[in-house]
Amino acid sequence: MRRREFITTLSGAVAWPLFARAQQRALPSIGFLSGRSPAEAASSLGAFRQGLGEAGYFEGKNVTIEYRWAEGRYDQLPAMAADLVSRQVAVLAATGGEPAVQAAKAATATIPIVFTIGSDPVQLGLVASLNKPGANITGVTFILTELGTKRLELLRQLIPKVSAITLLVNPHYPPSSIEMRDVQAGARSLGLQINVLNASIEPEIDTAFTTMTQQKVDALIVGTDPFLVGQRDQLVRLAAHYGVPTFFPTREFVEAGGLISYGSNLANGYRQAGVYTGRILSGANPGELPVLQPTSFSLVINLRTAKALGLTVPANVLALADEVIE
Repeated sequence: MRRREFITTLSGAVAWPLFARAQQRALPSIGFLSGRSPAEAASSLGAFRQGLGEAGYFEGKNVTIEYRWAEGRYDQLPAMAADLVSRQVAVLAATGGEPAVQAAKAATATIPIVFTIGSDPVQLGLVASLNKPGANITGVTFILTELGTKRLELLRQLIPKVSAITLLVNPHYPPSSIEMRDVQAGARSLGLQINVLNASIEPEIDTAFTTMTQQKVDALIVGTDPFLVGQRDQLVRLAAHYGVPTFFPTREFVEAGGLISYGSNLANGYRQAGVYTGRILSGANPGELPVLQPTSFSLVINLRTAKALGLTVPANVLALADEVIE
């Protein structure tokens, strides 16, 4: 009898790990594909996980996540997307800019895709319409690339005598052309002079600031490219070192010491992408989930940085600010 009990106990001890491993293999997997870097995108990833949790999914408990980070090297995204598809992930979360979702869409027509991008997905040919995306894709747009005119207007209110402005973009980021057209059109309507400088690697950012110093520009606008967003600390440091009033695309720059930003809330967008990913894991059809757009945009100003640059922020600009960092 004791022998039987021992055998039963032993077989249970062996069977349980096997069962646990089988159960772990059965967990659905999310492929998280990003053009950004894991360190720089940590807060956005946290917001994505928060959204997943709101939909009832928690990493390591009832879902696993496979991460692929291009760190600004967009040419690596197609191979990364193909690898995730080969692993038969349940959903592809394509984040950190348009190249990621374009790579994901090229890699699969069947696995659901949830994207986060900064421009119009209809214009890019990603979805049929915002209300009914169709096929296997939906997501969130931040509408970052189409705010150039508004940023110029705010910049002129902040610095009334501004005239010569530099726009810094990554020429390898496809939506940069849309952003340049928007900023240049806004500049013409406001009677401002725009000069475009390119940077796709870190040393080119240093070179751009040296060039701006030689050109004696009045202000800089940083493009919305995820590579440039990933160089937040470098850009904020150089803007302070050279004393260049700089308009940034997101509030994270201003939190890090940048002067001013105007745009939508990245964290909320990533949270919504997480919710959508969870809903799709629960059976929702991505093609029937409307593409989400921001309902508001925030103006954030760092008064400490303004003082260091010798700028006095006009009362009318302060009145427009949604957040003032002192």
